[in-house]
Amino acid sequence: MSAGEDNKDQISLADIASQLDRIARALETGSGTPEDLAIDPASNAFVWHTQPDRLVSVPTVNRVDFDLLRGIDRVRDILLENTQRFANGFAANNALLWGARGMGKSSLVKAVHAKINEDAPNSLVLVEINREDIPSMPRLLHAVRDHGRRVILYCDDLSFDHDDTTYKSLKAVLEGGLEGRPTNVVFYATSNRRHLMPRDMMENERSTAINPAEAVEEKVSLSDRFGLWLGFHSCSQDDYLAMIDGYVAEHGLAGDQADIHHDALEWSVTRGSRSGRVAWQFIQDLAGRQGKSLA
Repeated sequence: MSAGEDNKDQISLADIASQLDRIARALETGSGTPEDLAIDPASNAFVWHTQPDRLVSVPTVNRVDFDLLRGIDRVRDILLENTQRFANGFAANNALLWGARGMGKSSLVKAVHAKINEDAPNSLVLVEINREDIPSMPRLLHAVRDHGRRVILYCDDLSFDHDDTTYKSLKAVLEGGLEGRPTNVVFYATSNRRHLMPRDMMENERSTAINPAEAVEEKVSLSDRFGLWLGFHSCSQDDYLAMIDGYVAEHGLAGDQADIHHDALEWSVTRGSRSGRVAWQFIQDLAGRQGKSLA
Protein backbone atom coordinates (compact mmCIF):
# COMPACT_ATOMS: atom_id res chain seq x y z
CA MET A 1 0.00 0.00 0.00
CA SER A 2 1.37 3.38 -0.97
CA ALA A 3 1.69 6.32 1.43
CA GLY A 4 -1.04 8.15 -0.48
CA GLU A 5 -3.51 5.25 -0.11
CA ASP A 6 -2.69 4.94 3.61
CA ASN A 7 -3.32 8.68 4.11
CA LYS A 8 -6.67 8.39 2.25
CA ASP A 9 -7.79 5.58 4.58
CA GLN A 10 -6.87 7.67 7.62
CA ILE A 11 -8.84 10.64 6.31
CA SER A 12 -11.90 8.44 5.70
CA LEU A 13 -11.77 7.00 9.21
CA ALA A 14 -11.43 10.50 10.65
CA ASP A 15 -14.45 11.67 8.66
CA ILE A 16 -16.51 8.72 9.87
CA ALA A 17 -15.51 9.34 13.47
CA SER A 18 -16.46 13.02 13.13
CA GLN A 19 -19.85 12.16 11.66
CA LEU A 20 -20.58 9.65 14.43
CA ASP A 21 -19.66 12.26 17.01
CA ARG A 22 -22.09 14.76 15.46
CA ILE A 23 -24.87 12.14 15.45
CA ALA A 24 -24.24 11.35 19.12
CA ARG A 25 -24.40 15.02 20.07
CA ALA A 26 -27.64 15.44 18.13
CA LEU A 27 -29.21 12.50 19.95
CA GLU A 28 -28.12 13.88 23.30
CA THR A 29 -29.70 17.24 22.46
CA GLY A 30 -33.11 15.65 21.81
CA SER A 31 -33.29 13.41 24.87
CA GLY A 32 -32.67 14.19 28.49
CA THR A 33 -30.84 12.17 31.11
CA PRO A 34 -32.74 9.71 33.32
CA GLU A 35 -32.56 12.31 36.10
CA ASP A 36 -34.17 14.97 33.87
CA LEU A 37 -37.05 12.61 33.02
CA ALA A 38 -37.71 11.37 36.55
CA ILE A 39 -40.84 12.44 38.44
CA ASP A 40 -39.78 13.88 41.77
CA PRO A 41 -41.87 12.07 44.44
CA ALA A 42 -42.01 15.29 46.45
CA SER A 43 -43.72 17.22 43.64
CA ASN A 44 -47.20 16.94 42.14
CA ALA A 45 -46.88 19.25 39.13
CA PHE A 46 -44.44 19.47 36.24
CA VAL A 47 -43.96 21.21 32.91
CA TRP A 48 -42.61 19.19 29.99
CA HIS A 49 -39.79 20.84 28.03
CA THR A 50 -37.87 19.61 25.00
CA GLN A 51 -34.37 20.14 23.57
CA PRO A 52 -33.41 18.42 25.76
CA ASP A 53 -36.39 16.48 27.09
CA ARG A 54 -36.94 17.16 30.78
CA LEU A 55 -39.66 17.39 33.42
CA VAL A 56 -39.39 20.63 35.37
CA SER A 57 -41.07 20.67 38.78
CA VAL A 58 -43.59 23.42 39.60
CA PRO A 59 -43.46 24.04 43.37
CA THR A 60 -46.52 26.34 43.44
CA VAL A 61 -49.30 25.89 40.87
CA ASN A 62 -51.14 29.03 39.71
CA ARG A 63 -54.70 27.95 40.44
CA VAL A 64 -58.11 28.90 41.79
CA ASP A 65 -59.61 27.01 44.72
CA PHE A 66 -62.14 24.39 43.65
CA ASP A 67 -64.93 25.90 45.76
CA LEU A 68 -64.50 29.31 44.10
CA LEU A 69 -65.44 28.00 40.66
CA ARG A 70 -68.99 29.23 40.04
CA GLY A 71 -71.41 28.87 37.15
CA ILE A 72 -69.86 25.62 35.90
CA ASP A 73 -71.26 23.23 38.50
CA ARG A 74 -72.30 20.44 36.14
CA VAL A 75 -69.05 20.16 34.16
CA ARG A 76 -67.09 20.69 37.39
CA ASP A 77 -68.70 17.67 39.01
CA ILE A 78 -68.34 15.50 35.88
CA LEU A 79 -64.61 16.20 35.58
CA LEU A 80 -64.07 15.68 39.31
CA GLU A 81 -65.81 12.30 39.19
CA ASN A 82 -63.84 11.18 36.12
CA THR A 83 -60.57 12.27 37.75
CA GLN A 84 -61.45 10.61 41.03
CA ARG A 85 -62.04 7.29 39.28
CA PHE A 86 -58.74 7.66 37.48
CA ALA A 87 -56.86 8.48 40.69
CA ASN A 88 -58.38 5.38 42.32
CA GLY A 89 -57.03 3.17 39.56
CA PHE A 90 -60.28 2.69 37.67
CA ALA A 91 -61.14 3.35 34.02
CA ALA A 92 -61.44 7.02 33.02
CA ASN A 93 -61.79 9.04 29.83
CA ASN A 94 -59.64 11.65 28.15
CA ALA A 95 -61.42 14.99 28.50
CA LEU A 96 -61.80 17.96 26.16
CA LEU A 97 -62.93 21.16 27.87
CA TRP A 98 -64.15 23.49 25.15
CA GLY A 99 -66.14 26.69 24.84
CA ALA A 100 -66.27 30.33 25.82
CA ARG A 101 -63.02 32.04 26.74
CA GLY A 102 -62.36 32.94 30.35
CA MET A 103 -64.96 30.56 31.80
CA GLY A 104 -62.55 28.47 33.87
CA LYS A 105 -61.52 25.59 31.60
CA SER A 106 -57.86 25.54 32.59
CA SER A 107 -58.69 26.65 36.15
CA LEU A 108 -60.97 23.64 36.54
CA VAL A 109 -58.26 21.16 35.51
CA LYS A 110 -55.81 22.58 38.04
CA ALA A 111 -58.46 22.87 40.76
CA VAL A 112 -59.56 19.25 40.33
CA HIS A 113 -55.94 18.08 40.48
CA ALA A 114 -55.42 19.97 43.73
CA LYS A 115 -58.66 18.70 45.29
CA ILE A 116 -57.81 15.06 44.57
CA ASN A 117 -54.41 15.50 46.21
CA GLU A 118 -56.00 17.14 49.24
CA ASP A 119 -57.94 13.94 49.90
CA ALA A 120 -55.14 11.57 48.89
CA PRO A 121 -51.77 13.38 49.08
CA ASN A 122 -49.28 12.76 46.25
CA SER A 123 -51.67 10.40 44.46
CA LEU A 124 -52.00 12.41 41.26
CA VAL A 125 -49.41 14.14 39.08
CA LEU A 126 -50.20 16.97 36.65
CA VAL A 127 -47.86 17.39 33.68
CA GLU A 128 -48.41 20.35 31.36
CA ILE A 129 -47.32 20.04 27.75
CA ASN A 130 -47.28 23.02 25.41
CA ARG A 131 -49.22 22.78 22.18
CA GLU A 132 -45.95 23.24 20.21
CA ASP A 133 -44.47 20.16 21.91
CA ILE A 134 -47.31 17.76 20.97
CA PRO A 135 -45.02 15.86 18.53
CA SER A 136 -42.85 14.89 21.52
CA MET A 137 -45.74 13.23 23.37
CA PRO A 138 -44.61 9.66 22.59
CA ARG A 139 -41.34 10.40 24.40
CA LEU A 140 -43.21 11.94 27.32
CA LEU A 141 -45.51 8.91 27.57
CA HIS A 142 -42.48 6.64 27.57
CA ALA A 143 -40.99 8.67 30.45
CA VAL A 144 -44.10 8.36 32.66
CA ARG A 145 -45.38 4.94 31.53
CA ASP A 146 -43.77 2.89 34.28
CA HIS A 147 -44.14 5.43 37.06
CA GLY A 148 -46.14 4.29 40.05
CA ARG A 149 -48.34 7.40 40.31
CA ARG A 150 -51.28 8.36 38.14
CA VAL A 151 -50.54 11.15 35.66
CA ILE A 152 -52.75 13.76 33.99
CA LEU A 153 -51.20 15.13 30.82
CA TYR A 154 -52.63 18.60 30.30
CA CYS A 155 -52.52 20.86 27.25
CA ASP A 156 -54.02 24.34 27.48
CA ASP A 157 -55.53 26.11 24.46
CA LEU A 158 -55.14 23.15 22.11
CA SER A 159 -56.06 23.89 18.50
CA PHE A 160 -54.76 23.34 14.99
CA ASP A 161 -54.60 25.68 12.02
CA HIS A 162 -54.24 25.29 8.28
CA ASP A 163 -51.47 22.95 7.04
CA ASP A 164 -50.84 21.76 10.60
CA THR A 165 -50.56 17.97 10.59
CA THR A 166 -49.57 17.67 14.26
CA TYR A 167 -53.09 16.47 15.06
CA LYS A 168 -52.37 13.20 13.24
CA SER A 169 -49.64 12.23 15.69
CA LEU A 170 -51.87 13.19 18.62
CA LYS A 171 -54.65 10.95 17.32
CA ALA A 172 -52.33 7.95 17.29
CA VAL A 173 -51.01 8.69 20.76
CA LEU A 174 -54.43 9.08 22.38
CA GLU A 175 -56.12 6.07 20.84
CA GLY A 176 -55.18 3.81 17.97
CA GLY A 177 -51.42 3.53 18.24
CA LEU A 178 -49.79 0.15 18.66
CA GLU A 179 -48.72 0.83 22.25
CA GLY A 180 -51.80 2.86 23.13
CA ARG A 181 -52.16 5.23 26.05
CA PRO A 182 -50.52 3.95 29.27
CA THR A 183 -53.03 2.86 31.90
CA ASN A 184 -51.56 5.34 34.40
CA VAL A 185 -52.06 8.31 32.05
CA VAL A 186 -55.10 10.36 31.04
CA PHE A 187 -55.08 13.39 28.71
CA TYR A 188 -57.00 16.60 29.43
CA ALA A 189 -57.08 19.48 26.95
CA THR A 190 -58.78 22.88 26.82
CA SER A 191 -59.80 24.65 23.64
CA ASN A 192 -62.12 27.36 22.35
CA ARG A 193 -63.03 24.99 19.49
CA ARG A 194 -65.16 21.91 19.94
CA HIS A 195 -63.44 20.06 17.08
CA LEU A 196 -60.05 21.73 17.71
CA MET A 197 -59.95 23.12 14.16
CA PRO A 198 -61.37 26.31 12.61
CA ARG A 199 -64.65 26.05 10.70
CA ASP A 200 -63.17 27.43 7.46
CA MET A 201 -60.51 24.71 7.57
CA MET A 202 -63.22 22.04 7.45
CA GLU A 203 -65.19 23.96 4.80
CA ASN A 204 -62.07 24.13 2.62
CA GLU A 205 -61.76 20.37 2.95
CA ARG A 206 -65.35 19.96 1.74
CA SER A 207 -64.75 22.14 -1.32
CA THR A 208 -61.39 20.67 -2.43
CA ALA A 209 -61.47 16.99 -1.45
CA ILE A 210 -62.46 14.18 -3.82
CA ASN A 211 -64.70 12.80 -1.11
CA PRO A 212 -65.69 15.79 1.09
CA ALA A 213 -67.36 13.67 3.77
CA GLU A 214 -64.27 11.52 4.28
CA ALA A 215 -62.00 14.58 4.41
CA VAL A 216 -64.07 16.24 7.11
CA GLU A 217 -64.35 13.00 9.09
CA GLU A 218 -60.57 12.72 9.08
CA LYS A 219 -60.23 16.27 10.42
CA VAL A 220 -62.77 16.00 13.23
CA SER A 221 -61.87 12.47 14.30
CA LEU A 222 -59.30 13.84 16.74
CA SER A 223 -62.01 15.19 19.03
CA ASP A 224 -63.57 11.71 19.04
CA ARG A 225 -60.51 10.51 20.96
CA PHE A 226 -61.88 12.38 23.98
CA GLY A 227 -64.50 10.40 25.83
CA LEU A 228 -65.65 13.52 27.69
CA TRP A 229 -66.71 16.70 25.88
CA LEU A 230 -67.37 19.35 28.52
CA GLY A 231 -68.89 22.56 27.16
CA PHE A 232 -68.33 25.96 28.81
CA HIS A 233 -70.70 28.80 27.93
CA SER A 234 -70.88 32.49 28.75
CA CYS A 235 -72.20 33.01 32.26
CA SER A 236 -75.35 34.80 33.35
CA GLN A 237 -75.29 38.01 35.35
CA ASP A 238 -76.23 36.11 38.51
CA ASP A 239 -73.34 33.65 38.03
CA TYR A 240 -70.96 36.52 37.34
CA LEU A 241 -71.96 38.29 40.56
CA ALA A 242 -71.72 35.02 42.48
CA MET A 243 -68.10 34.78 41.30
CA ILE A 244 -67.50 38.32 42.52
CA ASP A 245 -69.04 37.56 45.93
CA GLY A 246 -66.96 34.40 46.28
CA TYR A 247 -63.71 36.22 45.57
CA VAL A 248 -64.62 39.13 47.87
CA ALA A 249 -65.29 36.73 50.76
CA GLU A 250 -62.22 34.61 50.05
CA HIS A 251 -59.83 37.56 50.06
CA GLY A 252 -61.52 39.63 52.75
CA LEU A 253 -62.22 42.66 50.58
CA ALA A 254 -64.23 45.52 52.07
CA GLY A 255 -67.19 47.40 50.65
CA ASP A 256 -70.95 47.46 50.38
CA GLN A 257 -72.20 44.54 48.28
CA ALA A 258 -74.53 46.72 46.18
CA ASP A 259 -71.69 49.12 45.34
CA ILE A 260 -69.33 46.25 44.49
CA HIS A 261 -71.96 44.67 42.23
CA HIS A 262 -72.54 47.99 40.47
CA ASP A 263 -68.81 48.44 39.83
CA ALA A 264 -68.41 44.82 38.76
CA LEU A 265 -71.21 45.09 36.21
CA GLU A 266 -69.77 48.32 34.87
CA TRP A 267 -66.39 46.60 34.61
CA SER A 268 -67.92 43.74 32.59
CA VAL A 269 -69.60 46.20 30.21
CA THR A 270 -66.24 47.82 29.44
CA ARG A 271 -64.83 44.35 28.68
CA GLY A 272 -67.79 43.36 26.52
CA SER A 273 -68.35 40.06 28.32
CA ARG A 274 -69.04 38.35 31.63
CA SER A 275 -66.74 35.48 32.58
CA GLY A 276 -64.65 34.11 35.40
CA ARG A 277 -61.58 35.82 33.95
CA VAL A 278 -63.33 39.21 33.84
CA ALA A 279 -64.53 38.69 37.44
CA TRP A 280 -60.97 37.93 38.59
CA GLN A 281 -59.61 40.98 36.77
CA PHE A 282 -62.17 43.16 38.54
CA ILE A 283 -61.21 41.62 41.90
CA GLN A 284 -57.55 42.41 41.25
CA ASP A 285 -58.49 46.00 40.50
CA LEU A 286 -60.68 46.21 43.63
CA ALA A 287 -57.95 44.74 45.83
CA GLY A 288 -55.39 47.12 44.38
CA ARG A 289 -57.61 50.12 45.11
CA GLN A 290 -57.94 48.88 48.71
CA GLY A 291 -54.17 48.50 49.02
CA LYS A 292 -54.24 44.71 49.28
CA SER A 293 -52.30 41.97 47.54
CA LEU A 294 -53.85 38.71 46.39
CA ALA A 295 -52.27 35.30 46.97
